[in-house]
Amino acid sequence: MINVKEKSIKELEVLCQDIREEILRVVSKNGGHLSSTLGATELIVAMHKVFDVSKDPFIFDVSHQSYAHKLLTKRWENFETLRQFGGTCGYTKPSESEFDYFVAGHSSTSISLGVGAAKAIKLKGEQRERIPVVMIGDGSMTAGMVYEALNELGDRKYPLVIILNDNEMSIAKPIGAISRMLSSAMASPLYQKFKKHTENFVDNFGESGHYIAKRMEESLKLITPGVLFEEMGINYIGPVDGHNLSQLIEIMQTAKNLKQPVIIHAQTIKGKGYEIAEGKEEKWHGVGPFDLNDGTATKKASSKSATQIYTEALMHLAKNNEKIVGATAAMPSGTGLSELMQAYPDRFWDVAIAEQHAVTSMAALAKEGFKPFCTIYSTFLQRAYDQVIHDTCLMDLPVVFALDRAGIVGEDGETHQGAFDISFLRAIPNMTLFAPRDEKSFHQALGFAAEYNHPCSLRYPRGSFTETDLPESAPFELAKSQLLRSNKGEILFVGYGNGVGRAYETAELLKVEVSILDLRFVKPLDEEMLLDLSKKHKKWFIFSDSSKMGGVGSAILEFFSQEKIFDVELVSFEYEDKFITHGNTKQVEESLGLLPKQLAKRVEILS
Repeated sequence: MINVKEKSIKELEVLCQDIREEILRVVSKNGGHLSSTLGATELIVAMHKVFDVSKDPFIFDVSHQSYAHKLLTKRWENFETLRQFGGTCGYTKPSESEFDYFVAGHSSTSISLGVGAAKAIKLKGEQRERIPVVMIGDGSMTAGMVYEALNELGDRKYPLVIILNDNEMSIAKPIGAISRMLSSAMASPLYQKFKKHTENFVDNFGESGHYIAKRMEESLKLITPGVLFEEMGINYIGPVDGHNLSQLIEIMQTAKNLKQPVIIHAQTIKGKGYEIAEGKEEKWHGVGPFDLNDGTATKKASSKSATQIYTEALMHLAKNNEKIVGATAAMPSGTGLSELMQAYPDRFWDVAIAEQHAVTSMAALAKEGFKPFCTIYSTFLQRAYDQVIHDTCLMDLPVVFALDRAGIVGEDGETHQGAFDISFLRAIPNMTLFAPRDEKSFHQALGFAAEYNHPCSLRYPRGSFTETDLPESAPFELAKSQLLRSNKGEILFVGYGNGVGRAYETAELLKVEVSILDLRFVKPLDEEMLLDLSKKHKKWFIFSDSSKMGGVGSAILEFFSQEKIFDVELVSFEYEDKFITHGNTKQVEESLGLLPKQLAKRVEILS
């Protein structure tokens, strides 16, 4: 544990430099989040100087910017293992360290957590000893949950310090009036000049000066972000230089002593300390391994990613159909929608970190006769589950949910694994679920979705599809599977989406012949095909990158029960009922026993 409290300002400045160098060294080798965590270094060091991490809840929104915090809290030696299987997590994780207060990987939860912690502290009578401190970025301030929490906080006045890290960068360009206001108004020359004159005025005219200055400042706040927070009953300080350690420490101490809710608006430079990454380039938010000297990537993608295929296919459809529109929630590059936003800025939108709004707004567009493609990571659609049910499926509106990062996503770990979308969407009336297995079938699947007049969802993996030569894909038809290989043996492999390629790879390792079915639709099922195959094959194995509970195997077992089919043995190779750790995807799959060579052995034993 680095004792920050006993260090001088000069020593802390040297420590900040050491922290940046270690972050750059490790991230350049392992990949990870870079620009946000470099920019937050002084803020985190100041937090550790002023607050007591052993008792004060340190709450990081999203927490990808918390690398400096990890280095300060007994993890410097293990930081070398950042995001590696069995190593240090890229997000805060209480099971990893007592100094990580809460799990965080999705945005905009921090202030709610801070309010909850403040309530608990009050109930336990610990207000004099403890105070929650929250760090949140300007990008996260675009989500509605933040304002729900601020609304209660301003009413109940719990002691809570919120550090708003404003680097003018969410993952993509900050969206919305609030973000623009935060980033510019308080930093304007007008406001800074006014503050200086106000201070001089007060010094010269005593109490009357204080009164007049206060009224003048309140009037000016009508054009500043201060009014937003002050009117909610929350003290506002800022903007301040987020890299000036002495100033940050002084201001945080003042905010702590107020024993009231306070927002400190700190302006930082993303990528601070690594000139190549400084600025507003989205690509430096999350990076793979790179050369520190010139910033070039050291690992190149070996084949076309599913996201690239999605972009190309949707672009083709959009060119030929003006009714096709789309939205993403602050992930235009990650979801492949950025090119469509550039080509058709009036038809494709980034709505900021607001998955609920994305879904409901697309539902209204569907009602008006458009064909919306709501493009969201599988893990993030969890945040808009009610909107999928209430605002889309209840009215049977033809919104397409394109779910990127379905399955294991690797180094981001538990909070980002796309394991649950089949399970939670399959339960919703009017929802149709299907998945492509390769590039051609992806084009065909999107073509089907564009013409389909009901809510539907298709899922696809991070990176490329499983690399194996698969038979030619037939056009997609509702509730129709495709039998890829037919043999007379007992064994049938049922693949769904990216699981089809894994089923093929596993089959190639077996000495016995197996039949292979590309299920394509998990809702509705191809009941005719399944019924026919149940008469020919009595040992079925399910391959799908999804949770076992409520997943593909569950859907087929429900069908067996409905049809009173009791003589087929079904084994699902879907994910067990647990959260999946971070690490290289292949290593994670190996730990779960899901590599083809491992599956082949399991099939041999079970056959």
